[in-house]
Amino acid sequence: MKRSLSFLLVLSLVLSMSSFRIFQAKPWNAPEAFVKKSNPVKSDAESLKTGKEVWSKHCQSCHGKAGAGDGTKAATLETEMKDFSTADVQSQSDGSMFYKISEGRDEMPTFKKKIQDETEIWSVINFIRTLKAK
Repeated sequence: MKRSLSFLLVLSLVLSMSSFRIFQAKPWNAPEAFVKKSNPVKSDAESLKTGKEVWSKHCQSCHGKAGAGDGTKAATLETEMKDFSTADVQSQSDGSMFYKISEGRDEMPTFKKKIQDETEIWSVINFIRTLKAK
């Protein structure tokens, strides 16, 4: 009986860890209409300034100052924060990023109500593009 209980406890722990990993690895693909969407905001000094300001206000606490996923709230989240300087993130289309920022998913909140001016979201994307690995 004691062995059966220990086995069940270990099995439930393994299964819960497996589902946690599946949750973490779940792909996040934007709809095709967004993938093809182009950024209408020119990446200039004004846009980058706006993007950095919006990033500091809404994104930095989780994603970190330089987008490394090391923000002050990152450790409290179950979702793994990606490093925005990586090719995996940088290779995403601007439209995909716009969709993800606007709509959110799981612990990533939707920002379409918090950032109602779409040009600000596009400016954040322009700022994210500056976070490329050097």
